[in-house]
Amino acid sequence: MAMVELRDVRKVYDDGFEALRGVDLDIEQGEILALLGPNGAGKTTLISTICGLVMPGGGSLTVGGHDVVHDYRAARQLIGLVPQEVSLEPFEKVINTVRLSRGLFGKPKDDALIEDILRRLSLWDKRNSPVRALSGGMKRRVLIAKALSHEPEVLFLDEPTAGVDVELRRDMWEIVADLKARGVTIILTTHYIEEAEAIADRIGVINRGEILLVEEKASLMKRLGRKELRIELSEPVDTVPAALADRELRLEDDGRVLVYDYDTAAERTGLARLMSELSDAGLQVRDVDTRKSTLEDIFVDLVAQQEEEDAA
Repeated sequence: MAMVELRDVRKVYDDGFEALRGVDLDIEQGEILALLGPNGAGKTTLISTICGLVMPGGGSLTVGGHDVVHDYRAARQLIGLVPQEVSLEPFEKVINTVRLSRGLFGKPKDDALIEDILRRLSLWDKRNSPVRALSGGMKRRVLIAKALSHEPEVLFLDEPTAGVDVELRRDMWEIVADLKARGVTIILTTHYIEEAEAIADRIGVINRGEILLVEEKASLMKRLGRKELRIELSEPVDTVPAALADRELRLEDDGRVLVYDYDTAAERTGLARLMSELSDAGLQVRDVDTRKSTLEDIFVDLVAQQEEEDAA
């Protein structure tokens, strides 16, 4: 059984907006799933529904085998949530803020655990500081500490690095990797594609309330990834020679560069034949360069494809 299971989950708000449209999703224990999607795609609604903050309009959701609606307390006990918005008591000390969160889940006092969490998040030196005295990035760390205080088995991170600098973002990645090593299941929503590439085991793409795909990161990159061959010519040309018309080459950089897209998984890429055809057409090659498609390219293509299908 998956740690988190969703079957045909739907959510329609009072104004008629369909935020979730029949979502099916399994999240395995101990994995990191990165959920990508544009603004308004349904990421936050999906997380809020699993965490019991938003009531689903249909379907079933379980966490650790516990139904999120009918067995709410048992399901919520397993979940830690780091929300997108920073909402903390500004005048309370950091350590008291984290202790309170543990107490709210009915957990016994455990100062050694709280110290360990604060040390792992580089907050121990700030433990007696009021929250209002912290930087934005440190407040994010406090949110994570609060979410970890009751020792959850599933951690939801909703845009955890939004608005923080690059160095702090990398620290967050290390924290997530440490949690994974401890067996915590992590679901991450992010606008930063490089985060998904760096730390996720699987990638999910959501748009308009629908899951477009969920796949292992390496498999997805291999299956959908393409390479681009950029051929710099010694002399610019106005048009692609007729003999190369079937190659679907693109001209860029004022006719100085020919661009050829090819499938990296294909048995034959046709590159050797293309270079021969360029020579036969009288084109002299000055330099060649290859670029591999990124996860961002794949994400943009998937979203655009769905929007085209919806508009058809």
